[in-house]
Order: sequence, then C-alpha cells, then structure tokens
Amino acid sequence: MAGIKVRGLMTMPPYPDEPEESRPHYKELAALSKQLLVELPEAAELSMGMTRDFEVAVEEGATVVRIGTAIFGPR
Repeated sequence: MAGIKVRGLMTMPPYPDEPEESRPHYKELAALSKQLLVELPEAAELSMGMTRDFEVAVEEGATVVRIGTAIFGPR
C-alpha cells in the first residue's frame, strides 16, 4: 500500500498467570516475522512482551518490549 511502511509485527497475548505461558504466542509471531522478512526485509521489528513476561519475549526474538509497569508502577 502506498504511504504505509511496515516496520514489523506486534502481539499482546492473553495476560499470563506465569510468564512462560506467553512463549507459544511469541514463538508463533517470530515464525511469522521470518516469513514476512522474505517479502519485506525492512520489517525487522518484533514487538512482544510486557513487564510480566518480557524476558520470555526477548528469548524468543523480541526487538521491542513494553515495560511501562516496571517503570511507572501499576495503573
């Protein structure tokens, strides 16, 4: 689409009781990202993981994490 630059993919899985519960969602998005990079090499960002599970997200390839609660506290 003209005027749209895809930078990558983002996911927010269901809020986990345990961080490890997010891993299957992150694995799946990482696999989709690899497929996307074949067509759009500029779409290298992989945004996944929040304060509760960002370590798992990084292990699965996240390039962007959202850790607002760790910085600003609960809202």
